[in-house]
Amino acid sequence: MSASGLTHPHAVSPSLNRAWLTPLELGGLAAIWGTSFLFMRIAAPAFGPLPLVELRLALGAAVLMPFLWRARSALRPGLWPRLALVGFINAAVPFALFAWAARRAPAGVGAITNSMAVLFTALVAFLFYGERIGPRRVVALLAGFAGVVVLASGKAAGESVAQAAAAGTTAAFLYGIGTNMVRRHLAGLPAAAVAAATLACAALLTLPFAVATWPARPIGAGPWLAAAALGMLCTGFGYAMYYRLIQRIGAARAVVVTYLVPLFAVAWAWLLLGEPLTSSMFVAGTLILGSVALGQQPAAPKGT
Repeated sequence: MSASGLTHPHAVSPSLNRAWLTPLELGGLAAIWGTSFLFMRIAAPAFGPLPLVELRLALGAAVLMPFLWRARSALRPGLWPRLALVGFINAAVPFALFAWAARRAPAGVGAITNSMAVLFTALVAFLFYGERIGPRRVVALLAGFAGVVVLASGKAAGESVAQAAAAGTTAAFLYGIGTNMVRRHLAGLPAAAVAAATLACAALLTLPFAVATWPARPIGAGPWLAAAALGMLCTGFGYAMYYRLIQRIGAARAVVVTYLVPLFAVAWAWLLLGEPLTSSMFVAGTLILGSVALGQQPAAPKGT
């Protein structure tokens, strides 16, 4: 999961006396977001992608609605078409792609491809907004794409995961587009309120398709609980926790959580679902997470 498009990059809290909380909060958020891929593996086969996404969006928006209510005066009517477009690109479609992939591949596949969102954000900024990308990020992108190729070549339980890897990579690319749209067209607005608004718009856009594809069979308690946790805990509470981190330590440090999510996702899936870490997942994860870390390194000062 990527919330980087819904951040406030310049918000940094002056309180340094709570710095010891940062590793705990980053680890806790990574553990929460790591479970999202576990919950999708449990709920997606029962609900199908679109009904599950509808529940996720609606419940996540409901949790964040107090932020939207407090900042309602800042979201003038003319902004809502942009909010709806961002919700479609940055939430509805990526969530559906990850839910679709969750029916076809282990949780680690989606989590690993999700990490590419950070690199895709830089690539989209370079291709469409004229930002300089730099040689370090070019190398990072190449390494990340190599990781996706390795991941797509792997198998799980004897079945290819190429389609799931392609879906997850496409979702990560859409996150990159959504991030840049928020930065340029919704800058200066309260981030949590923007998240609530985009999730609510995405839920409304997804609703007709969810109703049309709602499963005819009764759905058991397990998938319902997983869907509720995916929406309220991973999407609603997780985003709120992320924004709190951004306000306290800044977006550049908060994005470190991206590196940790696949580790927790694989661990949760192994512990609770018995899904193994395959060699292709290990190699791909190393390449992709290493490339994300490389791409986040600041450029060396001139003359050094």
